[in-house]
Amino acid sequence: MLTLHHNNMSVCAQKVRLVIRAKSLEVTEHHLNLRLGDQLKPDYLALNPNGVVPTLVVDGRPIIESTLICEYLDEAYPAPPLRPGDLVERAIMRRFAAIPDQGLHAACGTLSSAIAFRHQYLARPRAEMEDNIARTPDPARRERKRLTIEMGMAAPFAADAVRAYDGVLGRIEARLGEAGTWLTGDAYSLAEACLTPYLVRLDHLRLGWMWDRRPRLAAWYERIQAQENFTGIADYLDDKYLTLMAEHGPKARPIVEAALAA
Repeated sequence: MLTLHHNNMSVCAQKVRLVIRAKSLEVTEHHLNLRLGDQLKPDYLALNPNGVVPTLVVDGRPIIESTLICEYLDEAYPAPPLRPGDLVERAIMRRFAAIPDQGLHAACGTLSSAIAFRHQYLARPRAEMEDNIARTPDPARRERKRLTIEMGMAAPFAADAVRAYDGVLGRIEARLGEAGTWLTGDAYSLAEACLTPYLVRLDHLRLGWMWDRRPRLAAWYERIQAQENFTGIADYLDDKYLTLMAEHGPKARPIVEAALAA
């Protein structure tokens, strides 16, 4: 029995749902409201001490970290395969699937919060907002959360997040020039599943212009959205978040352009 503890708009949860949909798996879902701090409640922390989503529970045993969950699902349910049979291509797949864990996820969180999500926190009573920040388990993540809420795109690490994101887009464009249709050749893989939510988030933040000069990436993104498993993202979109990002994203463009120019 598979149980997924997740959030509709979480990029990490989206990764896992893409794999679940690709494999047509039956999963019991529990949605957590991250703004209300469901992920910080004791019963959830007992499953995932990091206080983040998603968590996949397999016959009562929790698996945490979205990249590892995706690997588990492909090993446990091998049809259709999402890892290349060729071992060199599989290593390349893992290299690209690991990109979020090597800085892209932090950059995405920074831009998402600094541009849009901070306004959700600022609309709440100060004491409630402070309590939510204080209950974030990891001290470094707690301080980044505080600064992005208070300072927005003026936070000291925001420009670096823009450039980190842009660097990843460049790597994807270059790899597609070598590989062709997908990052590992002729087949959609875990590399696509793990990176897709981060492209979607840029799109929702109205920053999709960042790949205007990257035609291979733009075409790849179109192919990804046409995949049947893209419903693992599309079926869960929250209009409140989409409206928030659409409202504040265009205002951030001059700041993002300045960071790229620098």
